[in-house]
Amino acid sequence: MKIATWNVNSLKVRLPHVLDWLATEQPDALCLQELKMEDSVFPLAEIEAAGYQAVFNGQKTYNGVAILSRHAPVDVIKDIPGFDDPQKRIIAATINDVRVICGYFPNGQAVGSDKFAYKLDWLAALTEWVREELRQHPRLVLTGDFNIAPEDRDAHPAWKDEIHVSAPERAAFVALELLGLTDAFRLFDQEINAFSWWDYRMNAFERNFGLRIDHLLISDPLVAECRRCWTDTTPRKLERPSDHAPVLIELSK
Repeated sequence: MKIATWNVNSLKVRLPHVLDWLATEQPDALCLQELKMEDSVFPLAEIEAAGYQAVFNGQKTYNGVAILSRHAPVDVIKDIPGFDDPQKRIIAATINDVRVICGYFPNGQAVGSDKFAYKLDWLAALTEWVREELRQHPRLVLTGDFNIAPEDRDAHPAWKDEIHVSAPERAAFVALELLGLTDAFRLFDQEINAFSWWDYRMNAFERNFGLRIDHLLISDPLVAECRRCWTDTTPRKLERPSDHAPVLIELSK
């Protein structure tokens, strides 16, 4: 089973990229973030024509998440239960026997800002909900754009003491791992300076000045089945790309 995550930074703009990528990689499930569209205009017909079903949770202009799947997604949840939030950042579904949670984590803007406080509150609420989800679904993947680079090696050297790499954000990432989740990317040897996001400015992609902020955290039963985790930088090289690249895992079952 192949599961992928990709912040597409506008599904309307990037739909041709997504459809081409689905045809090439043929994942069992693809989690998308930053749809930037309302549910009423989600391109369901195009997705279904590509051989995928979809569940989605969108809003105009900002945010928005979706799960595309070759198999029928069931037990769908939108948003973090009990957390009052108008921003559409979470969707979850069970695909075959794997619980997939797709999240677009808040950016946080700047350490100490109101948006940073919202980010930490959101992360705390997510952690408590995922704790309950793990009790019900031992085979679980938490994936998406976390907007957190968990270690120094996950950020280019010039990115220090600021948003995405601050101590509170990294502590929140560890709190998720302590639930019984493992960063699938770090199960395997990876290239040095392996990132998943590069700014559009200053030729950041060409210079490989990026951050690894797109993750797949997997529960213990899936760790034993995980055969590979990698970042596909090919879509980042296209014309008008997303600033993120897809990240994938391959499971033996």
